[in-house]
Amino acid sequence: MSRVFNFSAGPAALPLEVLEQARDEMLDYQCTGMSVMEMSHRSKAFVEIAETAHADLKALLAVPDDYAILFLQGGATLQFSMVPLNLLGDKTSADYLHTGSWSAKAIKEAGRFCDVNVVASGEGSNFGHVPAAAEWRLNPDAAYLHVCSNETIGGVQINEFPDSDCPLVADMSSDILSRPIDVSRFALIYAGAQKNIGPAGLAVVIVRKDLLGNARKGTPGMLDYTVHADADSMSNTPPTYSWYLAGLVFKWLKAQGGLTAMADVNARKAAKLYATVDQSNFYSSPVAIADRSQMNVPFTLPDADLDGEFLSGAEAVGLTNLKGHRSVGGMRASIYNAVPEAAVDALVDYMQSFEKTHG
Repeated sequence: MSRVFNFSAGPAALPLEVLEQARDEMLDYQCTGMSVMEMSHRSKAFVEIAETAHADLKALLAVPDDYAILFLQGGATLQFSMVPLNLLGDKTSADYLHTGSWSAKAIKEAGRFCDVNVVASGEGSNFGHVPAAAEWRLNPDAAYLHVCSNETIGGVQINEFPDSDCPLVADMSSDILSRPIDVSRFALIYAGAQKNIGPAGLAVVIVRKDLLGNARKGTPGMLDYTVHADADSMSNTPPTYSWYLAGLVFKWLKAQGGLTAMADVNARKAAKLYATVDQSNFYSSPVAIADRSQMNVPFTLPDADLDGEFLSGAEAVGLTNLKGHRSVGGMRASIYNAVPEAAVDALVDYMQSFEKTHG
């Protein structure tokens, strides 16, 4: 078997051990005589899968008992609508921090339902930094404050979350489970699965229970968090196989030592890659040092005409999906939990070799 080092931003790499277990259980899950993707979501076998995944995620993130954990469809993008529909209550405005492409999409969608106050924007630096909390212009009448903890495309990450008088909401799609967080500081956390949780087709929502039951009048039932919480995320047929694989990832994370251990590995991987960029006269980073993401590392070459050669050479040695997002260009290495340190070491070696040849 020949596998590449996959630096895709999403769908992203999965732990090899998880893929091997899924392969071994593909045709016959624990002597049921069927695949997980064939079994009823109401069956005893799948309910056990779902409940175990729920318990493992709760343990990994130390989720307090007064929060509901939901496994939903629609990805993080659907949450751009579900958040205002469920959290606005009788208020008409919400605060949003604008740190890049995904914040922009959330802001645009929220504008369908309320007045959006952009508390601060990184646009002036081409989204190369996170505006300092002292710069934020908060609306005292806002229903909630929304932030994107890690911008997958631009590669900026919030390292210190602000204290907030109104409910704090975070899109953590690309850095959830990469480090410990204090869930109790947030009213709601949501994340698409296809980066650090599992395969595409699933979104996780962690919402404080006292916020349930206040959906805006006319909200479709499938967009009401209370409907899903009351049905244990099985109001309709859930994405069962994605849920199963997410559960395997949670077990893998626990076996690695949990989120504190993962944070150490992730910090080491990112440090190696940023050091290669910073110590070079060839590569450069568009992101302020204090706000650099440990999950998505964008970098540029001195001449964009070299990009194609860099990418083809990388592919030839098994380093894939390094092309930067079309909106920003350059390169981007996504080094999520499942990307092994050996992959970063191989990329660093290739970058140094390429620089010697073309620098």
